[in-house]
Amino acid sequence: MDVPLAWQLAKLLASIGVVLGLSMIAERVSTRVAGLLSGYPLGTAIALFFIGLELSPEFAAESAVHTLAGFTATLALGGGYLLGGRREGLAGVVLGTLAGLAAWFVTSLALTQFDLDRITGTLTTLVAIALFSWLYRRVPDTKAAPRGGTSWPALALRAGLAAGIVFLITGLAHVVPSAWAGVMAAFPVTLYPFLVILHLTQGPAPTATVIKHYPAGLGSLLCYALCVSLTYDRLGLVAGTLIGFAAATAWLLAWTRLRSWYASRPARQPNADTGPST
Repeated sequence: MDVPLAWQLAKLLASIGVVLGLSMIAERVSTRVAGLLSGYPLGTAIALFFIGLELSPEFAAESAVHTLAGFTATLALGGGYLLGGRREGLAGVVLGTLAGLAAWFVTSLALTQFDLDRITGTLTTLVAIALFSWLYRRVPDTKAAPRGGTSWPALALRAGLAAGIVFLITGLAHVVPSAWAGVMAAFPVTLYPFLVILHLTQGPAPTATVIKHYPAGLGSLLCYALCVSLTYDRLGLVAGTLIGFAAATAWLLAWTRLRSWYASRPARQPNADTGPST
């Protein structure tokens, strides 16, 4: 079907806005927070929503089932980029991209060979989250240096990458099975352009920090995709999207509070131990 121009413009504006927002958070708040928010259902929400709009809510709901396992391929992309993108500048971006895309494609190809449902797809990604979080445990946290502004070439790069990926995913969804459409919807639409921009402007160390904290934010993506798979064909795109975002936000808030509580425990324990002895 022909996609109306208004829908194309909406995809463009949504993609650009999300990537720019993540970049501002990394520079003005922290790369750790940016990494967590990279796991928020931003790019996936855009992809699945427009797949449902351009094809059908039923096709998008079926695709979302495969998206649950597809996040494992996204984690593989981050790991590949981390291994390949250790050099500064454009060379590091190119090598990281090649390694990341290779890891993503191989993992995606393996995932599409299995008839996964909501439970097995979710369990697959949960195991991958635990594995990659353990593998990244020794990656140091590095803050991004504050910058005075964003140049037009950087803006054009961000816009081109984000919009290009979204248009490619939603375009291919018209000609591929729902399994591949779902796996492609899990592609890090917002994370990958953000990694490229951060790598070029700040270097590989802050980029590695974002990748390190990305698995922790994937729980919200799982919640979103699960809700969408259950609601798109029953309640429609708008209601399903709102419910998905509500579930994703609740998970992210709960996870953040749990991490803060856990991180504060070692600080309180020494005081309790040393108090009586003084």
